[in-house]
Amino acid sequence: MRSVLRRREAGIALALLVVIGVTTAVQPGFLLTANGWRDLLLTPAILVVLAVGQAVVVITRNVDLSVGSVLGLTAYLTGRLFIAEPDLPIVVVTLVAVAAGALLGLINGSIVAFARVPALVITLGTLYVYRGVTLTWAGSDRIDAADMPHPFLALGTQQVLGVPVLTVVAAIVLAAVAYYLHTSRGGRQLYAIGSDPDAAALQGLPVRRRLLGAFALGGALAGLAGVMFAARYGTVSSGAGLGMELQVVGAVVVGGVAIFGGSGTVAGAALGAMLLLTINRALPVVGIPDFWQRAVVGVLIIGAIALDRVLANRRSRRLAAERDADPPATSPPGGAAPPGGAAPPGAGPNDREEATT
Repeated sequence: MRSVLRRREAGIALALLVVIGVTTAVQPGFLLTANGWRDLLLTPAILVVLAVGQAVVVITRNVDLSVGSVLGLTAYLTGRLFIAEPDLPIVVVTLVAVAAGALLGLINGSIVAFARVPALVITLGTLYVYRGVTLTWAGSDRIDAADMPHPFLALGTQQVLGVPVLTVVAAIVLAAVAYYLHTSRGGRQLYAIGSDPDAAALQGLPVRRRLLGAFALGGALAGLAGVMFAARYGTVSSGAGLGMELQVVGAVVVGGVAIFGGSGTVAGAALGAMLLLTINRALPVVGIPDFWQRAVVGVLIIGAIALDRVLANRRSRRLAAERDADPPATSPPGGAAPPGGAAPPGAGPNDREEATT
């Protein structure tokens, strides 16, 4: 299973390199300039953070459609905090936004875990609820760059050894979550829950607690993405993050995380996010109309889901073939009775009683 996932991630990385190579051949400025290199790394950073959080939720056989609204709400919250307290440390504002996002995610997780309502339905509802809160709070007002401190806005453009700061933040988030999923008991339990929730509950796994944690993590990372959005663009309105939930789900699916849960990696989701946004930037450069840009993304999503089902069916057939190939159990040499007083094959109840006397 891990080898399959690794091959899929390698395929996504190869596709990303092909897109970059072809576009650079057509327009060298796409990569071979300072701005081109910066934009290649900086543009996907926010979507990568969202995709990492979404991947954890999808691994548990759920989905969170409210992440775009959570991003918008926490981005506006970030701006309002700086307006109310201009000297407030950036770290404090970030922690408040992350905590707010975690709370909103926890609300989603609580309803899913305790009311047993499908996550698709719940998060579709909270998508509109959280967006409505932002619309009511913000109205027609907009937070501009002049309302936020310069050191905070500088985070959206600063670089460390040629790598944008926001990209470094996204890489740290990706590494931390990947490490947790693949080295901790809680991470393995998330995969077990996604593979078969009922069996996980019968095995005594803390299903509800893990679901709450997955949704809270997804919300917290959406809150962090809201802070990154404010720093990156410097302008926040009530429409911030509108429609991003579809991009996030698309990135996760293209990245090889099974929409039916139980398999996939956050690294794949991050690569999927980079691939989608790189394609969005590359297609206009080579002269592809906007309609075909959206069509290409749609084809990628459909193809990823179809590939997931093909691989799952192939794996099921292989396991069934291995099971059928196992030789049947045979009785010990010399006709000795099986251990435990059990009767030989074909013996009736009376024979079993005689065998035990």
